[in-house]
Amino acid sequence: MRLRRLDSIIEAVGNTPLVRLRSLEREVPGKKIYLKLEYMNPGGSVKDRPALRMMLDAIADGRLTKDKILIDATSGNTGVAYSLFGAALGYKVQLVMPKNVTQSRKDITQAYGTEIIYSDPMYGSDGAIRLVREIVEREPDRYFYPDQYSNPSNPLAHYLGTGREILEQVGDEITHFVTGLGTSGTAMGTIRRLKEHSRPIHCAAAEPAEALHGLEGLKHMASSIVPNIYDPHLPDEIVPVTTDDGWEMSDRLAEDEGLHVGHSTGANVWAALQMAKRDDARCVVTIAADRGDRYFAPMRWEKRYEW
Repeated sequence: MRLRRLDSIIEAVGNTPLVRLRSLEREVPGKKIYLKLEYMNPGGSVKDRPALRMMLDAIADGRLTKDKILIDATSGNTGVAYSLFGAALGYKVQLVMPKNVTQSRKDITQAYGTEIIYSDPMYGSDGAIRLVREIVEREPDRYFYPDQYSNPSNPLAHYLGTGREILEQVGDEITHFVTGLGTSGTAMGTIRRLKEHSRPIHCAAAEPAEALHGLEGLKHMASSIVPNIYDPHLPDEIVPVTTDDGWEMSDRLAEDEGLHVGHSTGANVWAALQMAKRDDARCVVTIAADRGDRYFAPMRWEKRYEW
């Protein structure tokens, strides 16, 4: 890759590398498994892409102006991205997040000057969504509410970026793709782009197997507020992943691949490995949503929690 000189930190978003998971491939001889390292975005997660796209699109059409505060509900990573780009572009940011999100995410967002409003942890991400809607309804002229769960710029960022990059990186090699469902933007946008490829690609979405789970950032759709951007007919299948499978795969990736990733990434890779075991799979790609350093001190009870 050519060395780049940037005019702004926002230009560092995207063009993330794929890494081959050689250790896991020993379980599926002759198959390839690739992980797209989205934590190499400047904000440290896959959420940099949609956060920046939602902000730039809103600035372009006048919905986001300097006299408004950007406010949204987040379990952490999108909030970090909003905070980073808000600081870089000169916009005020407030975030509504469950009080029990990891301390590192609270610290990072506040370092950029963001104000955090905490929602009841017992209601997870859905509780944060309800609270931010109440706040905006009380003072609509004060806020720009991008609403990452309903904003078409969320999946568009992945259609234009993540999906395109995957095809540039593995081209006709890829036979299968899988990623987790949170806002669903990563899955929806990436799958739409991959489905336009000249050769069929089997595209799946992974979700927690239970309503009460510890895969932070992922949604069990049947028991959650379903994002408006989610199209249940777009993925070829839904792959359920248990919390234990996601957490254990995260540990394995650190020990065997040198990749310290979060639990949603563990869930993605576990699902990718299951797909690689199929007879028709030759090359499987999935997403590393964020790094594991945002989960240094998870409490064991969080393994049975509704995010």
